[in-house]
Amino acid sequence: MDCWYLPRGLDAPAFRDHPGGFVTSDTAVLDTLVDLTAASVDHSSLPTRDFMLMRLAALIAVDAPPASYLANADAAEQSGITADDIQEVMIAIAPIVGTARVVSAASKILRAMGLAIAVGEAEMADNGDLL
Repeated sequence: MDCWYLPRGLDAPAFRDHPGGFVTSDTAVLDTLVDLTAASVDHSSLPTRDFMLMRLAALIAVDAPPASYLANADAAEQSGITADDIQEVMIAIAPIVGTARVVSAASKILRAMGLAIAVGEAEMADNGDLL
């Protein structure tokens, strides 16, 4: 599964030899999280969109950090989840998880979006696409 915030192909981070003999990339942790997300989607019989909506609800319930939302952003986007869908999930689970968790999630989702935009702009600047 490719993520819009993780460079792939010719623009991918350089690979290096790990002292233990393994090959690792500069984004090994994020790559692993993306792979885990892809594997869990593949092993579920739920429609991908429903699966990602449930994952979003779980992230909100556990008060996940912005990076967790970012790690799931590509799969959510590919499944067709919109900003309206995210709001509907928040409305649905607010009585269960509480308003504090929902407000916290909203700010963390916005921070994750800001991180994604900053990464995209940095990549564009590196490629000479940004003035």
